[in-house]
Amino acid sequence: MKSYELIGSAGCGSAIVEMALVLANVPHTLTDLPYLKPCDQRDRLLRLNPLGQVPTLVLPDGEVMTESAAMILHLNDVAPQAGLAPGADKPERARFLNLLIRLVAAVYPTFTYGDDPPQWTSAGPAAELLRERVHSRRADIWLELERQAGAPHMLGRRFSALDLYVTVMTRWRPGPAWFASECPALMAVAREAALEPNVERVLRRHFPPPTE
Repeated sequence: MKSYELIGSAGCGSAIVEMALVLANVPHTLTDLPYLKPCDQRDRLLRLNPLGQVPTLVLPDGEVMTESAAMILHLNDVAPQAGLAPGADKPERARFLNLLIRLVAAVYPTFTYGDDPPQWTSAGPAAELLRERVHSRRADIWLELERQAGAPHMLGRRFSALDLYVTVMTRWRPGPAWFASECPALMAVAREAALEPNVERVLRRHFPPPTE
């Protein structure tokens, strides 16, 4: 099999796709870049993905994928033995698809608008109000997902790529302490997934422990 190229940045959603590539045992190379800063690599990223977002996945035939959920479903097609998604004939399939799109369509945009509110409104009180409301909306969505979390995995006894999303995203704002307090079921899913050695290795690469 020819190699895939995953373009990403440390601590970003590219960690989720990197985990999926490793678990699927799909040959790949990693291109890490500071995707928000001007550089030659960013110029190439913009040519491949005009939104300048990561992850961006270059397939062996040169096709470019720009959405993590699409990448996960594609990798499941390529390597179904990895169990990234339930098969079309499985009863968990509909729930998997619903939760997958909920994560990327509802939670992800809160970072787009909440990370840098002055980009979307005027600086000052308006931006701070947007930040506050976006963060509040994100918390509400996570609390909804908490009520849908299974054990030990999001789908109950069955592992899926949903666990990879939760494992990475619980390390983002509002942070692990908030999730441990407010969303213990999601934190339990994240901890269970991190027990897998390949997942744990990618986590350490993207979220290295603080040095003394």
